[in-house]
Amino acid sequence: MIRVLLADDDPLVRVGLRMMLGAAEDITVVGEASDGDEVPPLVDRHSPHLVLMDIRMPTMDGMEATRILRARAEPPEIIMLTTFATDGYVLRALQAGASGFLLKHTRPQDIVTALRRAAAGEPVFSPSVLRRLLDTVAAPSAADAPARQAPVRDTHDARALLERLGAREREVALAVAEGKTNAQIAAALYVSIPTVKAHVSNILTKLELNNRVQIALLVYRAGLI
Repeated sequence: MIRVLLADDDPLVRVGLRMMLGAAEDITVVGEASDGDEVPPLVDRHSPHLVLMDIRMPTMDGMEATRILRARAEPPEIIMLTTFATDGYVLRALQAGASGFLLKHTRPQDIVTALRRAAAGEPVFSPSVLRRLLDTVAAPSAADAPARQAPVRDTHDARALLERLGAREREVALAVAEGKTNAQIAAALYVSIPTVKAHVSNILTKLELNNRVQIALLVYRAGLI
């Protein structure tokens, strides 16, 4: 079972999500939070695989709660959920360590599919959010730079970071940026899935990143895709 924690200050949203996810046989909602500061203790109590996190909450927002969780040794995957998305929100969420970004008007069946993919370690995005993200990475503007707070500022920096990787790790990083699953990468490189997982883990460690989404962003920033 995929254990999910809901974090949203709107009780009606939480009720709707609980009912929707309750129809999936392989997903169970283990807890609910109405504010970001409630999330860490609930994660301690229920050990969810995933947190479906609203960005805007009154006391502690979803960004800060995400940073706190991702600083842990074994954090849950975090999917940001919001009614709208701006470039700054998406990039800040990913830099905080979120594994994906979904809009609240996403179809119920697509949210369920996204949670299953996230539990398998894949990044998930609403299509409109993904387009905005790729457009922003491909053509960054000076106006939005302060909001990003990005450690990688240009193509040269990104390529310098990728030089830390071995040849096989670079191949895996490129495949991750192309959106391939571990199984697809394993088939393409003629290695086992555990080997791919080990390479991804090594890449995250060497590049000091949190998840596959950040690997993809770095590769795009380097101009390799």
